[in-house]
Amino acid sequence: MKRRSLLSITLASVLGIGSVLAYQSDAFASKLSDLQNQKKNVESKSSTIKSDINEKDEGIKEIQGKQNTLENELASLDIKIATTDEQIQEKQQQIKEAQQAIDKLKTEISVLKKRIEERNQLLDQRARAIQTNGGSSVNFLDVILGSDSFADLLDRMSAVTTLVNADKQIIEEQKKDQAELEKKQADVEKKLKTLEEMQAKLQSMKIEMNQQKARKNQIMKELGKQKKQLENDKLSLEEEQSILSAQKSAIEKAIKLEKDRIAEQERLEKQRQRQRQQQQSQHSYSGGGSSSDTPPVSSGSFMRPAQGYISSEFGNRSFDADGFHSGIDIAKGGTVPIVAAGDGVVTRSYFSSSYGNAIFITHSVNGQIYTTVYAHMSSRLVGDSTPVHKGQIIGYMGSTGQAYGQHLHFEFYVGPWTASHSNAVNPRNYISF
Repeated sequence: MKRRSLLSITLASVLGIGSVLAYQSDAFASKLSDLQNQKKNVESKSSTIKSDINEKDEGIKEIQGKQNTLENELASLDIKIATTDEQIQEKQQQIKEAQQAIDKLKTEISVLKKRIEERNQLLDQRARAIQTNGGSSVNFLDVILGSDSFADLLDRMSAVTTLVNADKQIIEEQKKDQAELEKKQADVEKKLKTLEEMQAKLQSMKIEMNQQKARKNQIMKELGKQKKQLENDKLSLEEEQSILSAQKSAIEKAIKLEKDRIAEQERLEKQRQRQRQQQQSQHSYSGGGSSSDTPPVSSGSFMRPAQGYISSEFGNRSFDADGFHSGIDIAKGGTVPIVAAGDGVVTRSYFSSSYGNAIFITHSVNGQIYTTVYAHMSSRLVGDSTPVHKGQIIGYMGSTGQAYGQHLHFEFYVGPWTASHSNAVNPRNYISF
């Protein structure tokens, strides 16, 4: 019978613990899943931002390449403009020299005109003389008939020939000077026209190159604005990525802490399971009475701390020293486990002359501190500063200290425990019995 009883106790314990552990594991797993989802979201955002940063970098590189090309083109234009300026200055000097040559030619032309005018006057005089003498044939006849001798005739004929040749020479020089004048005028005018056309062409080229330079400078200015905008966008993205990286690091730490917490909780739960099994095994084989399950874990922040019936309520009681009972008594025979009424930390686990084996647990619920007291236990399973969870076995029911019969004296305080029990309240206000 005892073996069968032990198996029943062990099975019930395992099932009860399994349900609590499953409930907590589900809660931890849900929180861990939320953290992992947050990490994935942050990683996804970080990946998108990284892609955007790479895109901005490519844009900046592309603009930088265009700027480099434009800078080279502008440098080439500057060289061409400088070269064109030199050519324009050279043509201006040539035009100046041509104009000086024209001025000099004008002086020569003036001299030629004067010389031609003098020759024209001489020819006019000769023509009038011929007319006065009745023409050139009469003149020649007078020269021949008027000779005194043959020698004089020859002299007269030589003189006439000289005069005729002189007139011919004057006429030829006149024609030559006029042709030379016309040629010089034509050459100088042609040269001047060519120089002026070349200068105009160079000026036009310079204007066009300056216009190109202005357009390229405007493009360079626009590229500078685009590059600045991309750099600002990249900086904003890098700041956002830095924030996301910090968030990811924090989430990873939270995940690690949560995993460590789950592992520690599982370890503690297994340890408590082994302790409960050992306690139950000892009580079963020692013939300590019938076994008793732990109370079911209820909803809410607090639960019933032990199975059994209420042997004494909270309130006035005549046989207490001060006439007031500051807790509820739960009585039951056999091996009766006592559980923590809620999540908390053991603030004191000790033996008191009045409370016997007693445990004090501090709870924090939504910022409010509560204290529960478990007295007259036969044994205690947790020590000072031990974190406990709702439904965890912390000891077994007994009658140590100032107690009459086996029972649990359970006190509930809003705030810390006080010796005067001024903060004590009826546990039924928070727990369904």
